Amino acid sequence: MELLKGAEPFSFKSDSDVGVLVLQGFTGTTSSVIYPAKCLANKAGFNVEGPRLAGHGTKWEDLNKVRYIDWINDVEEGLATLRQRARKIFVSGLSMGGTLALYLAENHPDILGVILVNHLVLLHDPRLSFIPLIKYFVKSTPAIGSDIKDPSQKELAYDRTPTAGAGEMVKLLKITRNNLNKVVQPVLIFKSKEDHVVPLDNPKYTVDRISSKDKEIVWLENSYHVATMDFDKDLICDKAIEAIKKYI
Repeated sequence: MELLKGAEPFSFKSDSDVGVLVLQGFTGTTSSVIYPAKCLANKAGFNVEGPRLAGHGTKWEDLNKVRYIDWINDVEEGLATLRQRARKIFVSGLSMGGTLALYLAENHPDILGVILVNHLVLLHDPRLSFIPLIKYFVKSTPAIGSDIKDPSQKELAYDRTPTAGAGEMVKLLKITRNNLNKVVQPVLIFKSKEDHVVPLDNPKYTVDRISSKDKEIVWLENSYHVATMDFDKDLICDKAIEAIKKYI
């Protein structure tokens, strides 16, 4: 299995007791979240860990061979690694990485806060219910990657969307949706007003169902789905640092 350059897991270490787990999205790579990760490390001095999700960063066919539990194991392992050098833990994620961040918050109440960027818990495509059957006949569909407004940026992502992999994502979404009431931590949500991948109602759906007292939605005016690489990336970084310092 050959890993694409830019798809490697990353780790930024410091003497800080604050650690942030930063999670990539479906069909993307860790390179899509490396900018905010470096910002959190260099600007705020936090410990940062970014695991690579199974089936990502190689070839799209590999994503048809993994199960959602593999992604859960990846982020649990990343969390355990981060705990070795930080006591105050935060989780952050882009798109499906946000789903996984919420999953961790549901299952680890000692996590201090959650930061989401165009996160995914809800999809409305009726075709998704047919994936268990379709995946045997249609191995992939058109790509969803690189939805970026900034023309100078291009996301390192698969050029096809693996059907069986999408089916596993749907399973993860359902599990996470069903347990949103277990999220008690402060939650900061960034949402692009123009997002061609994730429906605009995801932030409200999440806010209405989590048990957190401190929850905020920040609407992004100048980015598409991969906002961590787009025109609002510095705004995301600055507000995330501000929130983390407030939460601790």
